Amino acid sequence: MNERDQSLKMGLVGLAFLAILALGAALTEPPQASAADEVVNFGIISTESSQNLRKIWEPFIEDMRAQTGLNVKAFFAIDYAGIIEGMRFDKVQLAWYGNKAAMEAVDRAGGEVFMRTVNYDGTEGYYSHIIAHKDSPLTSIEDMFKNSHELIFANGDPNSTSGFLVPSYYVFALNKVDPKKAFKRVLNSNHEANALSVANGQADAATCNSEALTRLAITFPDKRENIKVIWTSPLIPSDPLVWRKDLDPAVKEKIKTFLLAYGQDGPEQARQLEILKALQWKGFQESTDSQLDPIRQLELYKEKSKLESAGELKASQKERLAAIERELAELEKK
Repeated sequence: MNERDQSLKMGLVGLAFLAILALGAALTEPPQASAADEVVNFGIISTESSQNLRKIWEPFIEDMRAQTGLNVKAFFAIDYAGIIEGMRFDKVQLAWYGNKAAMEAVDRAGGEVFMRTVNYDGTEGYYSHIIAHKDSPLTSIEDMFKNSHELIFANGDPNSTSGFLVPSYYVFALNKVDPKKAFKRVLNSNHEANALSVANGQADAATCNSEALTRLAITFPDKRENIKVIWTSPLIPSDPLVWRKDLDPAVKEKIKTFLLAYGQDGPEQARQLEILKALQWKGFQESTDSQLDPIRQLELYKEKSKLESAGELKASQKERLAAIERELAELEKK
């Protein structure tokens, strides 16, 4: 899809999103909310079912609302694009993203990375996986490629870092494999749905990530036992939080103060840490858009690999390849 078609598609998705959001607001707006309240819609990416996400996020959102004095509302979209488009149209002012989705929000939706999560075990990242059923003969991606024309593969949301971008480069681009052509059938869904499809025998292999598998051991422990990992990526930087650049500075300060203090000390620390544990975090650290540089490199390397394997290039393709080389050089200097 070219840039013009992609922009048109994003615009249409945005219009549909706005219509859905407007209808939802009309049906669910709490009557007690004061018109003077500063509303901050907090977008939460669709890594699993909205029902599960709502259960673990609501205590955190309630604390944010109480401690900042802001009218914070959680928004759960059916896919990553819904949150990105919500921010683009200023219907979402703050969001939890994966790194690739954050990059789209920064580039297309007026977003800015200002914070990153810290994992509950203190680590600063997570891993992308390719998974298969525990009884599957597949033990590696080499096995998967040998039999790919007979297999159903569950890929991730196109805006997912660990579910799509990272495996697209490390698993497919570096091995010069186009998954759409290689497999019998390719599906696209979130981490939880991919894992369940493998556990239930509906897909032979799938993308997932280490955090989602940890969550699955809590939400569907019997299903987690049916899954094995056949490939693991390099470490991916922990998830960023993004706000709109034009958000009121006073509101930004309230949000930042809340996040940096949450779970750190005070009489509420133990309770707050339990809430964070459900989200698989132990707190937050300040961050910037530079966190996304490794993800930008992956996107560029993936595009570069595709062009270099295309054979004889047209003039426009040669120009793009040269531009990619320049962009990669600039990123290497940082």
